Amino acid sequence: MGIYANFREGLQAFSPQERRNIIIYIAGIMVYKFGLEAFNGSVVALATNRYDFESIRDKTPSQTFERVGLLTGLNQAFQCVGSILIAPLVKRFATKNVLSCAILVFGLCTTLLLIIDAATGGTFMPAAFHNNHPKNSWPYYGTYNTDAMIPVYCVSGIAYGMVELIRRVIPRDIVGGNVQKLRRLDSIVHIFYEITGTAGAFTTGLVIIPRLGNNMAFIITPVCFAVSATVWFFISELDFQRESTTTATRGLRKKPVYWKAAFSGLYLFGESIWVGCRILFSSRKFIWLVPGYAVALYAHRYLENGIAPQVARRYLGDSAWAQIMVGGSNLGELLGALCVLLFTGVIQTPMPWLRLDALMLLIVWYIPYWRPPVEQVGQAWIVAATFTPISFGWAAGDVSLAAYIQASLTRLESKNKNVSALGAVMAFLYSFYIVTYAIAGTLLGRYLDGVYNETGGNNGGSISGGLVYTAGLQFSLICVLVLASTFVPKGSLAFNPSMISEEKLGGLDPMEDKVPTTPDSIGKSRQRKEYRNSDDGSAVNVPKSVCELV
Repeated sequence: MGIYANFREGLQAFSPQERRNIIIYIAGIMVYKFGLEAFNGSVVALATNRYDFESIRDKTPSQTFERVGLLTGLNQAFQCVGSILIAPLVKRFATKNVLSCAILVFGLCTTLLLIIDAATGGTFMPAAFHNNHPKNSWPYYGTYNTDAMIPVYCVSGIAYGMVELIRRVIPRDIVGGNVQKLRRLDSIVHIFYEITGTAGAFTTGLVIIPRLGNNMAFIITPVCFAVSATVWFFISELDFQRESTTTATRGLRKKPVYWKAAFSGLYLFGESIWVGCRILFSSRKFIWLVPGYAVALYAHRYLENGIAPQVARRYLGDSAWAQIMVGGSNLGELLGALCVLLFTGVIQTPMPWLRLDALMLLIVWYIPYWRPPVEQVGQAWIVAATFTPISFGWAAGDVSLAAYIQASLTRLESKNKNVSALGAVMAFLYSFYIVTYAIAGTLLGRYLDGVYNETGGNNGGSISGGLVYTAGLQFSLICVLVLASTFVPKGSLAFNPSMISEEKLGGLDPMEDKVPTTPDSIGKSRQRKEYRNSDDGSAVNVPKSVCELV
């Protein structure tokens, strides 16, 4: 009853306007996630099949997972560009408008691959293949060079990075800096996000790809993204105020016009990365976030985008079944977010969840020594079941960490003129993970291809020996690194600390903690605090005396 009471009380803590925005935001993100699962799952399976087919047709050594690693790695790297572009945009335009426009661009990018495939003879999967698909034969694919997928996927990565970063920033705009509200909102959003992600992954792997073919399965993605952009447009302005003419004119003398900055990639990259890097590495309070957030995120993505396709294709013989494994991972994320929501009043810091996340990574050690029968879909469900607890730990830590980052950076928002502190930190962390994945994914894929070719290649090769290092050993090292990072902040040695870095995270908005208890200041502290002003779109809109005090 105590947990249920906390849950009910948490929902009632949101104001009517906050609840309205939350409902709209969740509705949009569910449609977005369904389309995203269809797109990413289909493209990776398509690339895997096409590179394998080219290797068999040309009788050349397999380079499948090196190329797939390069494909996904470059997509991740180009997400850096999108995430960097978001930091200045958040300062100049309403967040919900940036989000809606970014996802519309993303939807347009996903249509490019459909057009290329259809223009080169690609069709939907023939009905005769639905129940009896010939092995290593895909005559309904377009005849274009498979490497052409790489630049197309890179372009979509720019828009993808913008959407993924902005959806990590917008919760703070919806509910302010109250860490309890942020934790509950992030948990609720993550729950519905993963409900759709689980359904989308299973639907893609079991229904859409087997019926349409993975070259056409993501035809639903542009439609989903257009619907999502329309829904998000109805989020209220969150009290965003556009700069007045006088203020904007003064601002031209201090900082570059956005269109000029947008085309100056070096300027944007340098400033955003520098601000985020300076905040993270100049304080014991934040430095642990690099392994705790970015490295843990890399491990999670490698599990879904690296290990799942490798096991599906080389162990089970069907690359589409990787989506079943991803569905199991999404189910774990759903359960992890639900636990954070239910226990938000009991576990007030991210540390217990991060430690659980680190330990769950060791589960992958069974994969190198597992020898499942080929072409049996039931074996994919076994992998999905083992992925569930791994992603449970990651999602619980990710949700709790996101709330911590959003709340702890609120007071730093107005210290830089061109990028927001929260946007810069998230951009640095996200970019750090992306660069790590881009490099490691390609190199580890090349290593596995070498193991596969040395053990027989297309005539019975195996990657189990390579997975000892790319899965077991790599995840063990990440486990140690993430676990060690949880003991870096002050006050984190306890199993379930009530505060870290001498900040109690279980209560009020950090701006409210510093307000003196005079009658006048109490009255001001009860006024709603908005997190944008007309000058730079980031500072808290409270009386000047309170700002000076903080």
